[in-house]
Amino acid sequence: MTSPASQVAAFDWPRIETDLAARGCAIAGPVFTPDECAALIAMYDESERFRSRVVMQRHGFGQGEYQYFAYPLPKKLAAWRSALYERLAPLANAWAAAMGQPADYPPEHAAYLARCHAAGQLRPTPLLLRYEAGDYNCLHQDLYGELQFPLQLTVLLSVPGQDFTGGEFVLTEQRPRMQSRAEVVSLAQGEAVVFAVNQRPVTGTRGSYRVTMRHGVSRLRSGRRHTLGLIFHDAG
Repeated sequence: MTSPASQVAAFDWPRIETDLAARGCAIAGPVFTPDECAALIAMYDESERFRSRVVMQRHGFGQGEYQYFAYPLPKKLAAWRSALYERLAPLANAWAAAMGQPADYPPEHAAYLARCHAAGQLRPTPLLLRYEAGDYNCLHQDLYGELQFPLQLTVLLSVPGQDFTGGEFVLTEQRPRMQSRAEVVSLAQGEAVVFAVNQRPVTGTRGSYRVTMRHGVSRLRSGRRHTLGLIFHDAG
């Protein structure tokens, strides 16, 4: 069986980095098999795996619900989180340097989590989301505390057109003195999209400048949609 680290290494990283530079998001390719997607979906009803459940409409976040995993994470999920972080850390440092921020993300995820925990951000942030017909997720950012890794992933676990319709993944980008730009990302089951958490650098005629990103999910027209969110900083 191929390890998460080997699968991550096999992604088309030059294309991913080009897409991230151009649009602030990139499809990373298949992360989970259909059987692995089904196993993750089944976990949603295993309450002992999670630290909290959020009903979006109670907080004005949209409509639908999600649950944050508790530590320890499922073994393979933890392995994916670490392997992806280690491949994204050099890009995160390049982004930080371009935006005039400290480019000091450590190469290993365990070291970065230790930094989060020392800052009081102790709660795990990987989550499963469930949408029913009519549900949606307002545009937002997953920040959670002072420390923020600048990239994250969403993996589609359901089959579009079969398990659900609608429910497109949407990003908006706000550039200085310009109107917002929207990007809609279509994923197949098991595919992941990598995207900016908050701000990202864009190269202009006078050097780099920052643009602000937000993401959400459009209204689900039918069925049920499950996704996995992989965030690399923990929450305060």
